[in-house]
Amino acid sequence: MAVSFLSKRIALTQRNFLKIPKRNGYIVLLPEIGEESSEKNPLLKDDNLPEFNTITIEKCIAAIGKQTVDFEEKLKSLEKITSKDVFNEWLLPIEDAYLPLETTWGIAKTLYFGNQSLMPTKCYMSIHERATRAIASKFGSAPLFRACKEALENKDIKLTHSQRRVLTKYVLEGTLNGLNLQEKEFKKYSADLNFIISKIKEYKAKYESSTAVYSMVIYNKHVVEDFPEDYLKSIAIDPRQPYMGPWKITLKPYILQPFMEYCPNRELRETIWDADVIRCSNYQERSVQASVTLEELRSRRIEQAKRLGFKNYAEMNMKTKMAGNLENLYNMLEVLRSTALPIQEKEIANLTEFAKTRDFNDIIRVWDIAFWGRKQRHSMYIDENKWKEYFPLPTVLSGLFKHIETLFNVKIVESKKADIWHKDVWFFDIFDLNGSNVAPIANFYLDPYARGTEKFRKEQASGWVSTIKSKSKVGNSTPLIAMIFNFPPPIGDKPSLLSFKDIQILFQKFGHALQHLLTTIEYSDIAGLSFVEWDAVFICDFFMENWLYEPFMLQKISEHYETKEPLPAEAIDSIKKMRSHLAGYKLCKELYLSHLDLELHSSETFWVTIMKRLWPKYFVLPLEKRDVHVCNFDVIWSGNWAAAYFSKIWSEMIAADLYTAFQEIKFDESQHKELGMRFRNTFLSLGGSYPAAEVFRQFRGRDPSPQALLDNLGVNNNLKNNETDRGILFRL
Repeated sequence: MAVSFLSKRIALTQRNFLKIPKRNGYIVLLPEIGEESSEKNPLLKDDNLPEFNTITIEKCIAAIGKQTVDFEEKLKSLEKITSKDVFNEWLLPIEDAYLPLETTWGIAKTLYFGNQSLMPTKCYMSIHERATRAIASKFGSAPLFRACKEALENKDIKLTHSQRRVLTKYVLEGTLNGLNLQEKEFKKYSADLNFIISKIKEYKAKYESSTAVYSMVIYNKHVVEDFPEDYLKSIAIDPRQPYMGPWKITLKPYILQPFMEYCPNRELRETIWDADVIRCSNYQERSVQASVTLEELRSRRIEQAKRLGFKNYAEMNMKTKMAGNLENLYNMLEVLRSTALPIQEKEIANLTEFAKTRDFNDIIRVWDIAFWGRKQRHSMYIDENKWKEYFPLPTVLSGLFKHIETLFNVKIVESKKADIWHKDVWFFDIFDLNGSNVAPIANFYLDPYARGTEKFRKEQASGWVSTIKSKSKVGNSTPLIAMIFNFPPPIGDKPSLLSFKDIQILFQKFGHALQHLLTTIEYSDIAGLSFVEWDAVFICDFFMENWLYEPFMLQKISEHYETKEPLPAEAIDSIKKMRSHLAGYKLCKELYLSHLDLELHSSETFWVTIMKRLWPKYFVLPLEKRDVHVCNFDVIWSGNWAAAYFSKIWSEMIAADLYTAFQEIKFDESQHKELGMRFRNTFLSLGGSYPAAEVFRQFRGRDPSPQALLDNLGVNNNLKNNETDRGILFRL
């Protein structure tokens, strides 16, 4: 969760290091732009769709330069208004000025993910930072903050629920930006922020240097003989000869993770594991050591939270989380941990026995889990790579689209009207079958295939959702996004064949996209994923993924690409059971990292002490002497997930509980349609117009429980199924 560049809202709080703390104006260097830019967005055609055929870096930079200046000047002019009609006189003009900027930024982001030759990283980051600073300024405006606060408190002002929710967003973000502080305290707050910004940049530079400097070259063909072909191509020094070698291993996640699974040489696995966990630690040269940097960073974050009246940074972060408070969160972690840890003990014991039957004569260590886990999984179930021939992309997409159409009463239709940035990109209209069948309610681009270094890549199986336009009544705009993946491209008459991991990513990202595409909220500040709590933004991702383990869904999305035979029953059974393989260990790992993050941002104890205390609570295996993974925990030090790493596991828990509602009615298409419309009218429609806990109660009729997640993962437990003993019903 990812920022996640996954179509998340931009929320300017202390977490956002790109915020400008000063409120007395901004300096933006404006490149020269053509006359046409003053009349319209030069990146859009007459039909308001991006003109991808002619977009250049220069056009993006010119457009974003002018739009950010226009936006900031608009904000300054509005600050002089004395009208009490804050919503119509202030917020609607701000939204109108924001929308063109959002579109240009979204176009640049789409090209960054989809074609780095058209939008290199350096150019995109320049656009990203400029846009973020400008948009963030509206949450740093003291006059606007005071006006919104007064409007909320004035009972004589008539506001709709959605309008009140928009005002609530401005007040919350302004409060978390220190706008309630007196001038003297605000200066200290700003000094804290500037210090935090400098330390984040310092850490990021060290992390990137530490990651980039390491590589290992393999010449021995026996080491790579079990490696999948796609992976061999990604590590071969000459990708045209993936089987010839040599092969280069780096610490990039999409290289590192498969290597740990497939490498049969234990010493090499340990070497790579060691290089990974000591990144930025004192085991490395001084220039990349980050222990002191992260200590200074976490200390100042806690200090900054205290200035705003919170006990610590983790407590402050709960203001923007569905979990609500740390007590709820720690209760969830403990319920899941107490169930998963005993399961993990059995899993590691079984894995050790399995390895010993294959001439392994040592104890299992951390760097052995992925390798022996894959071996064990393939001995118990069908090798998932053998299923690829049953999952051609066109068949998977057809089945996915039909399921979405059935559940949510929409129609997805391919269209040729849009410009595209590559010949492989598709464009789709979405029609609401409850309304007009002429005008689409939303659109999306789909860029499915890997294209070497042309596309941005992080994880082994990665996908991105890029927002180009949000739903807005004032801007008369409907949602438009791009979904970008790295699936195997078709070769000749052979279509793109997906691994099960690819399909998981596809379903997750479509879940994420649907929350933006099917929103009915008319203000962009609270439409789609805007103002949705950070730990709720992945709920629809995991909700959609849950369908993948139903036999009827697997049958719907599969067919052998040559013989047209259905997916074998044993493969369907394997997929369902495979989900629970090492589920206790994997769950404990996510729970540990979540707890570690929270403790690091709520305690001033040295990080080594925290790490050593928490590790044995979550793992059967001992903490290795050189394991100092806190130093390379980059998503909480240089990313946007400080005190928020738990967000994905919380979203997964909520999604499992929501999905249980569909399981309870078994497979009945009419009831699924009825329940699907209820899901659409709540989680997909309401965006951030209501708190996520309230939306959950609208759908489920109660508070959430962790039991469904344990059931989904196949983690056996001692909790009963009645409502009073379903683990804990979290009172939100």
